[in-house]
Amino acid sequence: MRLSRPAQVAEAIKTFIVKEGLQPGDRLPSEPELIERFGMAKGTIREALRLLDAQGLVKSRTGPGGGTFVHEPSPERAEALLANYFYFKDLTISDIYQIRRVLEPELVADLAGNLNPCVLGELRTILASYSEPATTDDEERDQHIATLRFHKLLADQSTNPLLSFLIGFMLSILTDITVYRKLYTPINHDLWSRGVDYQTRLLDALDQGDGKAARAIMKAHMQTAGPLMEGQEAYSLKRFLTD
Repeated sequence: MRLSRPAQVAEAIKTFIVKEGLQPGDRLPSEPELIERFGMAKGTIREALRLLDAQGLVKSRTGPGGGTFVHEPSPERAEALLANYFYFKDLTISDIYQIRRVLEPELVADLAGNLNPCVLGELRTILASYSEPATTDDEERDQHIATLRFHKLLADQSTNPLLSFLIGFMLSILTDITVYRKLYTPINHDLWSRGVDYQTRLLDALDQGDGKAARAIMKAHMQTAGPLMEGQEAYSLKRFLTD
């Protein structure tokens, strides 16, 4: 598919940014300079910059010291843009756990023995927030979200930005699916008790620097949680069809 002229210029500007080694906060050439560099009309250059702004790659400021500057999209912005692609894909719990089973065991194997004590403390605090089983649907929902926050905090510690983003993105999707499909009902004490046990043992392995044990525990955790969450999903679908 042939790109429009503004889209071609937007790609050319991205290439320019990389070649010149520009970093977030660095100023792009002025509009007249861009017009001369790319041999395009003012309207085409402005539309190209609007495309880059929509992608979160540049930001414009007016007034003294203004101009167009290289901008680094936040993980939240990147997740939101990517989520649009999956909006009509009808992702299932099985789809998500197929990937979680592969990535998260390797994540924790790398993290074992390398976590800051403050992070370990924060993980234990999150775990303590659902140390008792829920008694209401609202409590169950909050506990589901907290368990995913536990895993998100682990993903945030990875030194591999791609691995961190992929896991974090999946957890964001899973959080949204859990809430809007009400996968936290009915209350599932089996899911809760198994999850608490796995996460408790996982934290001990991480603290002790035992990557092999951490990998095995997370793998078992994902293999157990997947089918249980699929059961919650099946119940939700049945409830929807009978309402």
